Amino acid sequence: MANTTAKDREPRESSGTPERFFNLPVTILILASFMLGMSEFVVVGILPDIAQGLKVSEVTVGNLVALFAFVYAPVTPLGSAISARFPRFATYLTLMGVFLAGNLLCALAPNYAILLVARIMIALVSGTLVAIAMTYAPDVTTDRYRTKFIAWVFSGFSIASVVGVPFGTWVANTFSWRITFLIITAATAVLMVLMFVVLPRNSHPVNIGFLRQFRLFFDHRIWGGVLTVVCGAASSYVFYTYLTPIMRDEIGVPERYVSIGLVLYGVACLWSNLYGGRLADKGRGVEPLVHTRPIFCLQAVLLATLALAPIVPVYGAILLVALGMMMYLFNSSSQVLYMDVAAQSHPGSMNLAASLNSMSFNIGIAVGSAVGGLVNDHLGLGWLGPVGAVFAVFAVVITTLLRRYVPAGAKA
Repeated sequence: MANTTAKDREPRESSGTPERFFNLPVTILILASFMLGMSEFVVVGILPDIAQGLKVSEVTVGNLVALFAFVYAPVTPLGSAISARFPRFATYLTLMGVFLAGNLLCALAPNYAILLVARIMIALVSGTLVAIAMTYAPDVTTDRYRTKFIAWVFSGFSIASVVGVPFGTWVANTFSWRITFLIITAATAVLMVLMFVVLPRNSHPVNIGFLRQFRLFFDHRIWGGVLTVVCGAASSYVFYTYLTPIMRDEIGVPERYVSIGLVLYGVACLWSNLYGGRLADKGRGVEPLVHTRPIFCLQAVLLATLALAPIVPVYGAILLVALGMMMYLFNSSSQVLYMDVAAQSHPGSMNLAASLNSMSFNIGIAVGSAVGGLVNDHLGLGWLGPVGAVFAVFAVVITTLLRRYVPAGAKA
């Protein structure tokens, strides 16, 4: 009976008229991404507050970003492959419960060690939650909105940058960073109630063994996509992890205006994700990701000039917005690559394929944040941009190599 109910909830097309895209289940899944994004990224905005509150250095708190990603990245494909063998709805809500508990522990953490444990709890489930959300696409929207759905689920993270991170930063500055995590916990609880009401109950369990799903990694196209995303994310997170100190110390933004700066950067990131969805519509398979090669070229140039920010603060401010506009342009294109390659050559690995963008991006976050910490410690904030440019150049090289897999006659 549950399957019948779920079918009744699925969007359909009637009389040739497409079902509206922003139905309730789609909106709920976007809001889930928003909460995941706010919880993950808010540390960047409240980094100084946490450091002061727990009496540790800003670099130590900055390491939370890298450690989060180091856990997130390997656990995501494993969790996604395992979750494919269990009822989707129950698995999704259970993992959301772990996410809620982790944020509550963040709010109550008496020291850095407990905060670290809480962040690891959140990292253990976040990637799998994103992957499961992606598998809802055929059940909550139509095929014509596939790339739009992918773009908007990813955009939940950008909306968190626009609204959630600046709001969380303001709350931390005005009240306490602990209140920020309490708000995330309360909002997640409300969201889980809505999920219970509106999400489809149907599942699409895999029919192959756990290990056989990982044959996906023998495909060179998959590795090209993974390495491109790792380098693309690392190029941004070398400096993004220390965005607040860069605005405050390099560009000279007064402390009271840092939240406004984060909002502007978040708006740029939101545009990046949504426009990235349009780029992903330009072809199938590897083709959309190959089209991002000129973007990585421009990003490398702009990152190299970030060192000029203290000399020309206005240029530095404009440059940060431009870099935000490039930060996620490849996201939807890489997700299309993973899903199309899996559908074509590895149909039993769809859940795993859905997790690869989150996995790859968080490897990039881990690498970029760790490298950024070393650069900040030994060379200073001014070198973060030029070092990030090196990763962007690597992305250019990898997308160039992917051209060989573009079908004959396609323009890349």
